[in-house]
Amino acid sequence: MPFQHNKSNASIGLLDNFTLNIKTRSLMKKNVIRQRSYQFAVRSIELYKHLGSTKREYVIAKQILRSGTSIGAMVREAQNAESKKDFIHKLSIAQKDANESLYWIELLADTNYITRKEFDSLHTDGRELMKLLTAILLSLKKEEGSNN
Repeated sequence: MPFQHNKSNASIGLLDNFTLNIKTRSLMKKNVIRQRSYQFAVRSIELYKHLGSTKREYVIAKQILRSGTSIGAMVREAQNAESKKDFIHKLSIAQKDANESLYWIELLADTNYITRKEFDSLHTDGRELMKLLTAILLSLKKEEGSNN
C-alpha cells in the first residue's frame, strides 16, 4: 500500500506553552499529537498521489490532501500561539480538519477508491488523532474553566 502506516517512536520537540494538567502535559511533552499529525499528513500526501496516478480521482483526493495535511499545520501553529485562547482555537481547527479527513476516507471507501484494509488503517489513524485532540482540548477547557 503506497500510504502504508509507519510507526515511529521519535520525539519531536515540546508543545507545552501553557500550564497544562498532568495528562495533557504528558501528551504534549512526548509530542504524540505533533508526531501523529505529521505522519497522517505524510499518509494523506501518499494517498493523494496514489488516487491521482492509479485511480484518476482528483477531486476527493485534493480534499483529503488539504484536510489531512492541515491537521499537522494547525498543531504546529498552536505551538506559537499568542495566548491560551489562540492555542485552543488552533487545536480546535485541527480537530475539525481531522473530522473532515475521516469523512473523505469514509467516502473513498464507500465508493471503492480504497480497499477495506486501506480504509481500516487510515480511519484508525484519523480516529486516534481525533481522540488525542479531543482529550487535549477537553483538558485545556476544563483547566480554563477552573481558573475562572
